[in-house]
Amino acid sequence: MDIDAFLAEPGRSDATNDVRKLIDQLDIQYIYVQFVSVTGRVVGKGMPASRWEDLATRGVQMVYGAVANVATDRRGRYLGYGPEASELIAIPEPETFAQLPWDGRVARVFARLFRNREEVENPGAALSSDCRGNLARLHAAFTDRHDMHLRVGTEPEMMWLRRDADNALVGVSKPYCYHVDQLEELRDISLRVLTYGRALGLDMIQGDHEDAPGQLELNFRFDDPLRNADRLITYRQICRQVAREFGVIACFMTKPFPGLSASGCHHNLSLWRGGEDETVAMATDTTVPGVRQYRAGGVNLLTDGRVPGANPQRLNGIGERMVGGVVTHLPALTALAASTVHSYRRMWDTGFWAPLTAGWGFQNRTCAVRVSAPDRVEYRAADSMVNPYLMAAGLLAAMDDGLANDLNPGPPSSANTYDSAPEQQRSLPMNLGAALAELDADEVVRAALPGDMYRVYTAHKRDEWERFLATTSEWDFDFYLDYVS
Repeated sequence: MDIDAFLAEPGRSDATNDVRKLIDQLDIQYIYVQFVSVTGRVVGKGMPASRWEDLATRGVQMVYGAVANVATDRRGRYLGYGPEASELIAIPEPETFAQLPWDGRVARVFARLFRNREEVENPGAALSSDCRGNLARLHAAFTDRHDMHLRVGTEPEMMWLRRDADNALVGVSKPYCYHVDQLEELRDISLRVLTYGRALGLDMIQGDHEDAPGQLELNFRFDDPLRNADRLITYRQICRQVAREFGVIACFMTKPFPGLSASGCHHNLSLWRGGEDETVAMATDTTVPGVRQYRAGGVNLLTDGRVPGANPQRLNGIGERMVGGVVTHLPALTALAASTVHSYRRMWDTGFWAPLTAGWGFQNRTCAVRVSAPDRVEYRAADSMVNPYLMAAGLLAAMDDGLANDLNPGPPSSANTYDSAPEQQRSLPMNLGAALAELDADEVVRAALPGDMYRVYTAHKRDEWERFLATTSEWDFDFYLDYVS
């Protein structure tokens, strides 16, 4: 869909008018037009709310390199797009408009990205390095091809940290898993996050204290992949704001403390047919209805046709092919799930819940894929720094391959794979360089990053890997200073 078709979509004019009514009703003065770069960073521009109609029809322009954080590689060259490139156009999606609960003068809206109309090639076309737009297109194609859709729930583990008297990072609470007293230590922070979350359309459901310092997991209801990804990004923004208010640090860095658990972002996956959007009543009415909509009802195809009392540790046909696709492509998916050099600290510190092998099992948390209940499958390799749009796109591509080509996942594992990995299971890549090599070799997962996306993403990640390899660290001095003396 090009920019003109996007602007002409049925219902867009009414949605734009609904936003104007909300702006006037709430006296909103300023709007952040935001999207997400390939690394998961929220970028965009701001505009006075008085300009909303102009913004909704013309969007805002930014350099193409905004999708790569307008960053340069270690040799000083711009990543993804050079300075000679044109400017992208970011068109807001009115159904994502919401007032910020911490400052009612300001609202945010997510944007879809397009090539400039003045481009010589593909003028006005959808920008293929737009990870949000890419996910929307891939999920629509998946739904059309298989007459089913994906629903995703993510578990956003992260840590609340502070600086001690020596300026060292420490947890706001102690590393006691499920400990209610540690929830009490973080009570005011948690309640502020929940309040802001509900105001921004997150239907919060449950939470717990995990087993690292200051580590919380506060969950919200599962949904369509695009809305779920938007909500995970919103959750991170909420946590950053709450950290400013309490004078602490909202840490999404995967493993700040060696010898303790890291922060994952497990993706819970289910395939459905039918259902419809329902608008969930929230504490405040400061968003357009689309922000508060969740897909509900329909038939969960992972349980469809199961006989009551049947063996719960047995997948039906759709579940088997779905898991088969994900397991087949686990090595390449790791380049999206564990997307930073730092991500692999989580895997090398063995025994702290992170998967190491490309296998699956029922309720087996040492596996990369866990069938956690008859109605859903948990993908466990993703960590807290994951870009949820790229991750969902990669998983869709893997599941599509499994469904289309009847891929068998092989036997499930009931063993503790930390102690002895089954011989038939491959190891996951154990560093970013190896993961990128697996991605290069996997045409199916590569197809989830179409057009410019693959080039922009891998350029950014290869530069990160090279910077790491070229850096002299404290470890080098500790290990080699007296190596030959």
